[in-house]
Amino acid sequence: MKAGRLAIAAIVLWAATAAAAAWFFVHGTTAPGSDGRTAIVLSAAERDFVLGEMRGLLAGTQGILDGIQRGDRDRIASAARSMGMGSAVDVDPALMTRLPLPFKQLGFSMHGDMDALAQAAQAGKPIPELQRMLADDLSKCVGCHSAWQLTSR
Repeated sequence: MKAGRLAIAAIVLWAATAAAAAWFFVHGTTAPGSDGRTAIVLSAAERDFVLGEMRGLLAGTQGILDGIQRGDRDRIASAARSMGMGSAVDVDPALMTRLPLPFKQLGFSMHGDMDALAQAAQAGKPIPELQRMLADDLSKCVGCHSAWQLTSR
């Protein structure tokens, strides 16, 4: 009888833990922002890491624009690839739990789009098509910065 109760308690505890983990995976650690956006609450080091990633995206975007201006598809592909999914593999799993699901989806979508832009440039797609792809990606940046702010605890 005691073993049965212990098993039930273990299952209930496991289910509660799984539910809490799922909730945090979807919602992250957020709070109402000071300006109407949703604040993602991170440690100072995590905030610095995410902002560093964003600066990397901005630098890559400048590289793509430089390549577009010069008609240099190799430069475009190299800059886009530097922002692709390969650049997102070293993110700390603990940090990922603090980011809300829509933020993660937008970020991974952006990285995937950069891989597609690199492939399109290498395939010799016309410059106007590459510009359109970049403009679509930049609309994700605007959407993200319009919806979210990063704060540290």
